[in-house]
Amino acid sequence: MPITRRLAKALLVLLAGPAAALDLALPSGARLMSETVSDPGSYAVPTGPWTQSGVPDLVVEGRILRQAWRIDSSDLTTLQILSPLRDGLVAQGYDVVFECRTTRCGGFDFRFGTEVIPAPEMYVDLTAFRFLAARGQKGDWVTLLASKSGAAGYLQLVQAGEAIAPRPEVAPVAIAPPTDIAAELEAVGHVMLPDLLFESGSVELGGDVPSLDALAGYLGDNPTRRIVFVGHTDAVGSLDANTALSKRRAGAAVSYLMQRGVAQGQVSAEGVGYLAPIASNLTPEGREANRRIEAVLLP
Repeated sequence: MPITRRLAKALLVLLAGPAAALDLALPSGARLMSETVSDPGSYAVPTGPWTQSGVPDLVVEGRILRQAWRIDSSDLTTLQILSPLRDGLVAQGYDVVFECRTTRCGGFDFRFGTEVIPAPEMYVDLTAFRFLAARGQKGDWVTLLASKSGAAGYLQLVQAGEAIAPRPEVAPVAIAPPTDIAAELEAVGHVMLPDLLFESGSVELGGDVPSLDALAGYLGDNPTRRIVFVGHTDAVGSLDANTALSKRRAGAAVSYLMQRGVAQGQVSAEGVGYLAPIASNLTPEGREANRRIEAVLLP
């Protein structure tokens, strides 16, 4: 099936990763469904088709980026997904070490003999998938796994290795240390809580949180003051899901304070999802910065 004019004019999507950022062409409508970064981590790069001995691989260590993308198109083929990406890698100096399609990869045995991001973020049709492994000039690796369902195309990208570029800088945001939280709140009316850190999709607070302890003391000393905690997320997933997630994260801060004796009427929680970013959602570092909680002082 020839590549349509729509695909030929597809938007360039920046797959920003641990090594030098890759500027690769994805079809219009591609959505990032999942992303993890391990630093340091390891990844077994498949380097050949499945045999009776298993899938041959090369273990690469360094900073590992794993992404799953969904492309909303029912008529998109796996070749149409993979071909522009292959061309983009070659143009950026990568050597294609291994490439295969379905049965030539090893079918079922290859699929379950290599690392795949779990469903529903990534989907692999055992009768229709393609795989590619490419090595960069500085020793880093990129692997691509493309497949499709009846309604959409799917792409897994893993970028790994020792050719690590410095992390992209995130524009600095003024963050008060825990000891100055109350003063900052009184002065400007809102403050970011620097020690409330969340993994993507998580609402758990681990252990003591000094900034919240400072706010608990402030509210105890000022029983007429009220604070609303506002949760923010990265842009992975839908707005509705992220809005709900951000409110649950803010609710975790409320629960923390109430467990330390703060009156229920002094604290509340809201969530705005990904609608108020402080950094680019195109990079892992930016998405991490956007997962945050802010305290807003109410009159």
